[in-house]
Amino acid sequence: MAVGARPLYRRRVPTALYNRDILRLAAAIPHIGRLDQPQGSAEKSSPVCGSHVAVDLILDGEGRVAAIGQEVKACALGQASAALLGAHAAGRSPDELAQARDDFAGWLAGGRDDPGDWPGLGVFAHARAYPARHASILLAFEAAAEAARKAAAR
Repeated sequence: MAVGARPLYRRRVPTALYNRDILRLAAAIPHIGRLDQPQGSAEKSSPVCGSHVAVDLILDGEGRVAAIGQEVKACALGQASAALLGAHAAGRSPDELAQARDDFAGWLAGGRDDPGDWPGLGVFAHARAYPARHASILLAFEAAAEAARKAAAR
């Protein structure tokens, strides 16, 4: 490439999308690592970006999340989402996890005015304008809801 020439293709990453709060969450994912004997597990991948999340769960006697393990190989948005999932999953029922997934997905897609009652999801407000990012953002919640459903069915 000649001196001073610009590359043919370079897409700028929107700074509002990858802001300080997203990057802080991405750097602090709780419950990293798979569980040895989960009652329910699920893995989800985004075909668009290649992000991958696996979630293992153990439910207590009342059917609520007692332990969670996550393996997260995702972009900063997927990592931030997994951080919020992991931080607030304990004590949640399978129905609550499914509702959180549905509310979050509906909000990202523009079908709701709020992301639901899961703490912290408002940090993804700028991502609503980038539908190609939604799949990665939702991976952890989709995997958790499926893992909880499998655990409850045991």
